[in-house]
Amino acid sequence: MSIDKDRQQPSQHQDKQPGERSKMTPLPKTEDDDYRPSGKLLDKVAIITGGDSGIGRAVSILFAKEGADVAIVYYDEHEDARDTQERVEKTGRRCISISGDLGDPSFSQVVVEKTLDTFGTLDILVNNAGEQHAYQSIADVTPEDLQRTFQTNIFSMFYMIQSALPALGEGSIIINTTSVTAYQGHPTLIPYACTKGAITTLTRSLAISLAEKNIRVNGVAPGPVWTPLIPASFDESKVERFGKNTLLGRPGEPVEIAPCYLFLATEGASYMTGQVLHPNGGRIING
Repeated sequence: MSIDKDRQQPSQHQDKQPGERSKMTPLPKTEDDDYRPSGKLLDKVAIITGGDSGIGRAVSILFAKEGADVAIVYYDEHEDARDTQERVEKTGRRCISISGDLGDPSFSQVVVEKTLDTFGTLDILVNNAGEQHAYQSIADVTPEDLQRTFQTNIFSMFYMIQSALPALGEGSIIINTTSVTAYQGHPTLIPYACTKGAITTLTRSLAISLAEKNIRVNGVAPGPVWTPLIPASFDESKVERFGKNTLLGRPGEPVEIAPCYLFLATEGASYMTGQVLHPNGGRIING
């Protein structure tokens, strides 16, 4: 797989979170056409929140290529979800799409019940859904915005884990998406960065809690990645410059992040729990 360092994203903006893949230019790269699967997840079942686009889409497709059936959970980006489901099904695996608000405590139970009704089991939970909003000052953050960001990014993970846990047997996997902002902070994404710090701590604490059950819990902390969240969060000029301050001089593509999730979901990571992988374009975070 080769990503062109000179690949550019022009000025663009979307007015709605968490953004839509179909409206982006260029479209994020979410799969490697030359990838050769080897059945690493054969007949496993995975729930992937935020699975309709961005990193979640890339993970859904890669898991399916490796033999997993997938339940994609998303908010209301129906076109993106249909496209991702069709792509997953083209691999020969089964896929369902479930739309709703993960910030609603009752929705997580619906997700798990539909997954079990369709596939009969659950092996992997990927908590990936999120939203972010930029502010010039912490004084601009309204109580409503703060509550919403925490509901989507961290409360939803608690709800999903609580609902999924009775279905997760020994050897099951939980993977949480945190962020480089949890380790470096961010001047205009303070609520988002705070939720990502909480996700890192959740990952470490849950790993301790579930070790006796042999359920491994790990995380992935991407750096700047070209996903719908970016044009939905920043103005046109910042989008155009996004990711160019990394050592590699560009934002990552979702297809470059998905292999971290695959590794953590396989027996290749059998001695890893409570850990976080850092695909971030070369930023050293020492965390």
